[in-house]
Amino acid sequence: MSVPGVLFVCVHNAGRSQMAAALLERHAAGRVRVRSVGSEPAEHLHPAVIQVMEEVGIDLAAERPKLLQGDAVREADVVITMGCGDACPVFPGIRYEDWELADPAGKPIEDVRRIRDEIDERVRRLLADLDDQAESAERSEASGSGRTRK
Repeated sequence: MSVPGVLFVCVHNAGRSQMAAALLERHAAGRVRVRSVGSEPAEHLHPAVIQVMEEVGIDLAAERPKLLQGDAVREADVVITMGCGDACPVFPGIRYEDWELADPAGKPIEDVRRIRDEIDERVRRLLADLDDQAESAERSEASGSGRTRK
């Protein structure tokens, strides 16, 4: 069975999507392919985002915002958008979710911590759901139903 891919998309790829990708990578420990991109990438990550992620042991200092391209979406099983509206192309067979989250840009550090923690809760729920889907697919394969995930 293949490893599912998750793509996080926000406008600038300088805050929310970077935190989500880093947190999912940590929690998934290789069980999920993770990418983050932006519809209009910024020059660099927000300093407060780097700081609050360092507080939980994740170093984002070397990360750079990346541009959203159709191939990234096509290669994903799940696309999580965060305030980028219609900028993300929609392809059949891909699961889409929109997470309404405050933009950390210009926010006080306490607010950025709350945003990080909310993202972490959502990422954990997403991972649990992906794990459940993988277990269901494995049971189906083992029972001989022949159905497999992409």
